[in-house]
Amino acid sequence: MIPNQRALFDIPDDIAYLNCAFTSPLLKSARVAADAALDRKAHPWQLSAPDFIASMETSRALFAQLANCTSDDVAIVPAASYGVATAARNLSPLPGERILVLAEQFPSHVYSWRNLAARTGAVVETIPRQEDQDWTRAILEAFEDGPRAAIAALPPSHWTDGTRVDLVTIGQRCRESGTALVVDATQAMGASIVDLAAIQPDFLVTASHKWLLGAYGYGFLYVAPHRQEGEPLEENYLSRAGSEDFSRLVDYQDAYQPGARRFDMGEASMFQLAPVAAAGITQILDWTLPAVVDTLAALTDRIADRAQSLGLAVAPKSARAPHMLGLGLPAGKDTPALLSALAAHKVSVSIRGASVRVAPHLYTTDQDIETFFGVLERFLG
Repeated sequence: MIPNQRALFDIPDDIAYLNCAFTSPLLKSARVAADAALDRKAHPWQLSAPDFIASMETSRALFAQLANCTSDDVAIVPAASYGVATAARNLSPLPGERILVLAEQFPSHVYSWRNLAARTGAVVETIPRQEDQDWTRAILEAFEDGPRAAIAALPPSHWTDGTRVDLVTIGQRCRESGTALVVDATQAMGASIVDLAAIQPDFLVTASHKWLLGAYGYGFLYVAPHRQEGEPLEENYLSRAGSEDFSRLVDYQDAYQPGARRFDMGEASMFQLAPVAAAGITQILDWTLPAVVDTLAALTDRIADRAQSLGLAVAPKSARAPHMLGLGLPAGKDTPALLSALAAHKVSVSIRGASVRVAPHLYTTDQDIETFFGVLERFLG
């Protein structure tokens, strides 16, 4: 178990920030890295061509270490939507084949599939929420019912309430049926075990500004080796072979950089954001991911137990991810009024769907939890 890490963040004592699933606060070390990066941009004579390569290769390698893949498998992208759109460009379901998504899945992991279905004649099939919150069973049953599932577009945990999907089991089923597995791990990577070697997705994308403690506008796209000859969304100069030599950029190249780098966004160097993303992953690796997971699971278990004692609906532990959870209010309770009451006491959570989403992190203190439940108890009467 990791002791409280609030000292690594700039969070006043009277702020109860239980909202990491919205966006994380920056580490102090990330602020230092960002200031140094902006200083270099303010003085561009300090920059050289190798700096453009080093910034993205450093963050690429750190993500690969965390996710259990190789640097060659990782592209730099600006958002989850960019990664999902890249996957959709490189998949071709046949008319009538199915694209599986979850009910109330995050929009960036839905709209590209709707567009792909409209272009190809495929069908987007939405798997409904189960009473027992067992997404994995529902997904496996969906494979057996209907036309072939060409694509399974899924998260490791549902963004509204943290209910989990066993992607290792689903990945095995996808390989058996020839189904492409596309994962949006934004609400899991960095706070839950997402092992790419075990899951073996075709594509996996994550933004860095939530559980990776990184920068908004910066993310990572894993592309499986058998997909790395595909078509990128855009053509930028750094994705081409030999682009490290800026003096030869006019010698146009058909060949790409190795691996998934062809899928990098334009200006992937992002030397003002890449160090922030790198700082977040570096800290997670220093804590070690299993220790982060165990510590957050203990926190969310405490919150779940206390919420249940107040009569709130909480998914069973077996169905929850370790790092966040959704609380279901009694019928008739006004969720906007609850948010106002919490905000008045400097408590931050989110309402997503029908859930009060509570997302603590290693900076969360006992007092944060007490303040949250104090407001909640008064609200419930």
